[in-house]
Amino acid sequence: MKDSFAELLKTRRSIRKYKTTAIEKHKLDMCLEAARLAPSACNAQPWKFITLSEPEQVAAFSAEVFGGVYAMTAFARKAPVLVAVVADKGNIVSWVGNQVRNTAFSLIDIGIACENFVLQAHELGLGTCIIGWFNEKNAAKYLKCPSGRKVELLISVGYPDENPEPRPRKKLEDISSQNFY
Repeated sequence: MKDSFAELLKTRRSIRKYKTTAIEKHKLDMCLEAARLAPSACNAQPWKFITLSEPEQVAAFSAEVFGGVYAMTAFARKAPVLVAVVADKGNIVSWVGNQVRNTAFSLIDIGIACENFVLQAHELGLGTCIIGWFNEKNAAKYLKCPSGRKVELLISVGYPDENPEPRPRKKLEDISSQNFY
């Protein structure tokens, strides 16, 4: 358990090497609950999280989505759990907002929900990596997603078998200002 939110943020890393230890269902449920509680534009909650935790399922799914040009994310094949994040239909108010602002609010919402998921996982001692490079058509077909639904992201989950150094971050003054750009 992390001592503070600041420590949680400072110590979370994208993990690409996992132990073979199975993930306890209650821990995975806590991560999904954290995602469920994420805010979203117009409270649309435009997401569905599909969990693959059986080794045979993870292997079969991985074979469909991490081959060929997507091989650079094949590290996820060794994760005990893969979570597919599917864009679900939002509500009419959020759809109108998307059109007026030309902003895909549902993608922002999904990002917030995923961040909640991975921060909760880190607090529980789990490692994660949010993956955007995979064969999305094969993923949707494998998962039997309804027409019009898209697998936007995958999250690999497991107990870390590595402790990566922090990546360089820009200075605060390089990413913020007051009053004007």
